Amino acid sequence: MRIAIVINTSWNIYNFRMSLVQALLAEGHEVVAVAPQDAYSDRLTAAGCQFVPVQMEKGTNPFTDMLLAWRLYQTYKHLQPDVVLHYTIKPNIYGSLAAHWAGVPAINNVSGLGTVFITRDYVSAIAKALYRLAFRYPAKVFFQNKDDLRLFLRNKLVQPGITEVLPGSGIDLQAFMPAGTFRRNQPFVFLMVARVLYDKGVIEFVEACKRVQAQQPQVKCQLLGKVDEMSRSGIRRSKLDALLATGKVEYLGATDDVAAVIATADCVVLPSYREGTPHTLLEAAAMAKPLIATDVPGCRDVVQHGLNGYLCRVRDAEDLAAKMQQLLQLPEAELERMGQASRQLAVTKYDDRFVIQKYLQAVEQVTAQVKI
Repeated sequence: MRIAIVINTSWNIYNFRMSLVQALLAEGHEVVAVAPQDAYSDRLTAAGCQFVPVQMEKGTNPFTDMLLAWRLYQTYKHLQPDVVLHYTIKPNIYGSLAAHWAGVPAINNVSGLGTVFITRDYVSAIAKALYRLAFRYPAKVFFQNKDDLRLFLRNKLVQPGITEVLPGSGIDLQAFMPAGTFRRNQPFVFLMVARVLYDKGVIEFVEACKRVQAQQPQVKCQLLGKVDEMSRSGIRRSKLDALLATGKVEYLGATDDVAAVIATADCVVLPSYREGTPHTLLEAAAMAKPLIATDVPGCRDVVQHGLNGYLCRVRDAEDLAAKMQQLLQLPEAELERMGQASRQLAVTKYDDRFVIQKYLQAVEQVTAQVKI
């Protein structure tokens, strides 16, 4: 069976979907990665995928977006896949239209609603209208948390009969393993792992770190993630440099070995405005780290307040700093207990084998319906 997986970057496929890709290949399927060409495209080919480059512009230009729908339609007609797996906003919307035109069944994954659902403006209204149009056609739509599913159902953007909630993208529990013995760093290290976006809460993190270090100057705060100035919520490099000039937060850039950086932290922080199921929190949970995140959709599924970390108010640096201070006061035994609770949550709820099995079942079901 030929299965196309369509995402807005090759980087995304390589970093977040390779467990699924490898499982599909192991089942004997032909996997075609459809995404813009980037530094990770060759890695997909080396892993056994066929790679087909398709340009996907960022932004919300309706003319270029309809061109994307046409390019995807042409790609699907040429490839003739048995099923298409869509991820991220533009493939979900324009890929669904293209798959319908090409007569190919589609399985969509709403992995997060992004800026258009956080900021209520005309762009948000257009996005909802497009979802309502495009989501008439997929055979299956996976959501990564119940809040997002409820929002879509409340706004009549999707029919309930084709929906299902997954435990995020899942996490490879062998790739993200806790240390053999617990050790509290001296000094204590708070780490935020995210793209450098306003909507990820970068500004709030920097401000909270200033407040914490005013009381405990020895505490280290670090930010890991790539700058994405092209994103609607992207923080410009010049702005980031100004934030970092205070010396309160150390910027680590981006890396392919996230696990090695998480291993050196005591607590992972994500003050995001909204998530699907944040992969960085799953990675940290699998590595038995205490967590601090905002009490918003997605984050509150991974962080259970008082059990494996703390939830703070969204867009509230003062409350985030208070939760960081609260965690700092915990004895080593309590920090270790929180970390163990994180690992247990990852094992029982977020093992990527759960996600892979759901996809294998969905692919079999959807393609069987076509054959009938």
